[in-house]
Amino acid sequence: MTFVLYIIILIYFLAIIVLIYGFTKVNTIEYTGLTPKTKFSIIVPFRNEAENLPILIESLSKLNYPMELFEVILVDDDSEEKFKIQSLKFKVSVINNIRVTNSPKKDAIVTAMQIVTTDWIITTDADCTVNTNWLLTLDNYIQLHNVSMIAGAVTYDCGNSFLHHFQQLDLTSLQGATIGSFGIKKGFMCNGANFAYTKSFFKKLNGFEGNYKIASGDDVFLLQKAIAKSPEKVHYLKSQNNIIVTKPLSDWKSLFYQRVRWASKTSSYQSSFGKGLGLLVFTGNLSWLLVLGSWLLGLTTFQNFFLICILKFLVDTILIYKTNHFLNNSKMRYLILSSLLYPFFSVSVALYSLFGKYEWKGRRF
Repeated sequence: MTFVLYIIILIYFLAIIVLIYGFTKVNTIEYTGLTPKTKFSIIVPFRNEAENLPILIESLSKLNYPMELFEVILVDDDSEEKFKIQSLKFKVSVINNIRVTNSPKKDAIVTAMQIVTTDWIITTDADCTVNTNWLLTLDNYIQLHNVSMIAGAVTYDCGNSFLHHFQQLDLTSLQGATIGSFGIKKGFMCNGANFAYTKSFFKKLNGFEGNYKIASGDDVFLLQKAIAKSPEKVHYLKSQNNIIVTKPLSDWKSLFYQRVRWASKTSSYQSSFGKGLGLLVFTGNLSWLLVLGSWLLGLTTFQNFFLICILKFLVDTILIYKTNHFLNNSKMRYLILSSLLYPFFSVSVALYSLFGKYEWKGRRF
């Protein structure tokens, strides 16, 4: 039994090494020298975000991009208080979400599609802020590449608390795995807070058809459909100009439910690589816990347990360090404590996602 656990940890170690290699294969691109040409529609589904939306709009107003080349469509998903916009230099529309499925966010994007006036669409979230060169970098990349879908990075604006930095390290590892998978031509994951694609490509993929029963996944399922159909048209834009900043959650319950919502999608992945990696991460963390239990029960030696700890901690830290350096180049805090807690958290989330309900935006799914 113990031997099997060691083998799983070793396979996990090798898989993360491959992702680290993939991460280094994706070139960082910061070029913004071309005259802007692309017209964008920025779709923002929201529910009860009156506090966050003005901050997002303020950051959009500071974009280094011609105001006539982009529009913002805010899709209100039954907020308790209606959001009113002030007069702005760029076009902003507020429309009501038309609910027809079990997925509010997918419905919101489809609703916005009805009034979109451009081919290129970007989705982001109400609690985000954007880099001033966000659209300019996307535009230049589009001009230089034959691309129909672009995934980008997301990071947190952290406070000083352990909860915030735990989330940051968790998200950083996910971003590292995302970029690494693109680097080995096995892209399977992205973040809907920074996701761009053409309306024509969306229609070619039949949009979210086949995934409406799952509440979330407006990003991942669409990406996987796109890669299955036209992998050469799907790129990852690794640029510090293209990083979206969002807010970490403020309590452990909300974090747990958010990660359950994310994990619940894994079994429905179209990507075999994505399913396999998800299973390997789960079994890797579970194996670490079982080896810990074996040592506490005297079934294995401390030296063996320590070796497993070092292997896992080392490979995880390399991926997180490289990704953190790209995302914000800030000091990583609570790394050891987070690494010890994460297997308990990760395994709990994975097991709960198989049968448990979760809350999202005041609703239960």
